[in-house]
Amino acid sequence: MYRRPLIALICILLVWSAAACSRADVPDPRAGGTADRATISIMANLFTREPPSDMLLSLIEEETETDLDITWVPIEAYVDKLNSSFSTRTLPQVVYLKNQSTFQHIKELIYEEHFWEIGPYLHEYEHLGKLKPGILANTEVNGKIYALYLGRPLARQGVIYRQDWADRLGLDAPGNVDELYEMLRQFTEEDPDGNGLADTIGLSDRNDLVYGAFKTVASYFGTPNYWGMQDGRLLPEFMFPAYRETMDYFRMLVQNGYMNADFPLTSKDNQWDLFVQGKAGVYIGSLEDVQRLQQELARHDTNALLDVQNLIAGPDGGYGIWSIPGYGNVLLFPKESVRSEEELRRILTFYDATMTPKIANLMFWGIENRHYTVENGKAKEIEDHDLIDQEVRNYRGLLIGEPETNGRYEASRTVPAAVKAEALIHENEQFLIHDPTNPLYSPTDVEKGTLLQEIITNATYEYILGEIDAAGFDAAIQAWLEQGGEQVMQEYNRAYRMHKYK
Repeated sequence: MYRRPLIALICILLVWSAAACSRADVPDPRAGGTADRATISIMANLFTREPPSDMLLSLIEEETETDLDITWVPIEAYVDKLNSSFSTRTLPQVVYLKNQSTFQHIKELIYEEHFWEIGPYLHEYEHLGKLKPGILANTEVNGKIYALYLGRPLARQGVIYRQDWADRLGLDAPGNVDELYEMLRQFTEEDPDGNGLADTIGLSDRNDLVYGAFKTVASYFGTPNYWGMQDGRLLPEFMFPAYRETMDYFRMLVQNGYMNADFPLTSKDNQWDLFVQGKAGVYIGSLEDVQRLQQELARHDTNALLDVQNLIAGPDGGYGIWSIPGYGNVLLFPKESVRSEEELRRILTFYDATMTPKIANLMFWGIENRHYTVENGKAKEIEDHDLIDQEVRNYRGLLIGEPETNGRYEASRTVPAAVKAEALIHENEQFLIHDPTNPLYSPTDVEKGTLLQEIITNATYEYILGEIDAAGFDAAIQAWLEQGGEQVMQEYNRAYRMHKYK
């Protein structure tokens, strides 16, 4: 209803199975290139409205002695393009996925050996060999490594709020879900900007139950991370009372006008606009966003001041924050496109080179003195965010590893709240809620998981908006069970027992 379903991967599996019988007629996507230089074709996420300029691309090619043929696909259309490329057998040599969820739903193809296993090669490369074993293990499929990963902190989520509004109203940083609710109420009803108008709301949110506010607040209530254990059995998060409590919490926020009621239709750009234009006082998401939010907010209000908070206690007084497995995305190497071990080694050589500090900084930060400066051994990004978006931002989505492994500069935090956010992100690691199914495999989840999730996603939105009641949500769970969810539960529980006692 609110989101277009992703892909029915069973169709892809059938196409790939048929394709495996005949590869001779597949056009070689690597036509062209410079003599004595490898040409690598890549499909990658486009995070901006327009593809990036070629400025950094030319420098990356020069430094790595590689020609890159990059197809940039808008993030909103990425899964559709991935589906189309699978079906027509036109995958490039390097396939970035959209996110962790896409990785989960592509594991059937990995099990069927449609991608190169790269684990045995990594130790041969000076820099690839530095990738963190624990995070590589989180990418394993059937005990093997097929993917390179884009490293991310385990838990970046928290609350970013208008400190100047809170000071005007005499509010401290929220320490529990009730205090957070009260802040949202007062930011809506008590004229926090002092202009005498009822023109503000508490929370600015968007059409994403994971990276928007919902999942983070759900973890404050003690909701498991996608799946949790109850009475010795794995159950999906929405079968736990804490998930219902979170829905009730958001339902009250919507009913009272304390957040944007159209959030199921709100893009991230519009969510940001709502916040930086001074129309909302709280943003729940990545704490790292506070640096840019503060800078953009200051363009509209020079007196605006942001602060951050991460430890929000739930009804039982405990803390928790959902965790990713240490990566934000992965990239794979299809055997249909990478046709020999020699070609694979050339590609791995390129990625090994990107993990040197010089190239890693080029890909992540851009050109020194144009896109950033170095202060006390850290990179300070310029405040021209339009230029960063145009020339740099998308290349960050290509860089594997993390600062500890690829040697790129850490960020210089010039905003006090951003310095604090960095410390809070590390503090989050004491209260992580892990997804127990991350190393597990369910064939039915691969086949039907996306459509099954749509049932719950739509029902969650409908409940929050007051369009269905508890009985309606129960009916959605029953539909989930009947349309394949029961089988998913059985498969994950069986896989969990096998993994536990392996």
